[in-house]
Amino acid sequence: MVPKEVFFTSGVGRHHHKLQSFELALRDAGIEICNLVTVSSIFPPKCKIISKAAGLKKLRPGAITYCVMARTETNEPNRLCASGIGMAVPANGHEYGYISEYHGHGLGKKACADLVEDMAATMLATTLGVEFDPDKAYDERKEIYRMSGKIVKTRAEVKTAEGDMKGLWTTVVSAAMFIMPPYEEK
Repeated sequence: MVPKEVFFTSGVGRHHHKLQSFELALRDAGIEICNLVTVSSIFPPKCKIISKAAGLKKLRPGAITYCVMARTETNEPNRLCASGIGMAVPANGHEYGYISEYHGHGLGKKACADLVEDMAATMLATTLGVEFDPDKAYDERKEIYRMSGKIVKTRAEVKTAEGDMKGLWTTVVSAAMFIMPPYEEK
């Protein structure tokens, strides 16, 4: 069971009940029809990144669907929620990459995107033996990672929202959705 494709999505929901706020965030992301199973953060070798539109067409109602998900919620007015998924893919498509996630409060969209992209790229760089100074800013390390020729692609999918002024639950989700190969009977 190794995913062959992945797509990225995110959404926000608001409701009086926390669970329904989560459901509305899943709907906004387009993934509410699945039974989601969260997994840890390995980007499979030879996995193809597809568009959200193409990925959503492949989902089936009720299907067990694996994903890396970040989820944050609040019912405090004006409290900033952030969820983010970062990805780093090695140049050698036969090696695995990393997906990172962030669930928290107070980070804006750019700061969250930089953080999750940095976490994924740093995990991959350490696995691939890329030498770098961990105390340098991510922008400097990013150049080292790219110049090494070992990391070919990084990206982030982030959703932020401020807590509802009336105290409704506000939930943000970000996800890397894995598409499994079709099951074939023997």
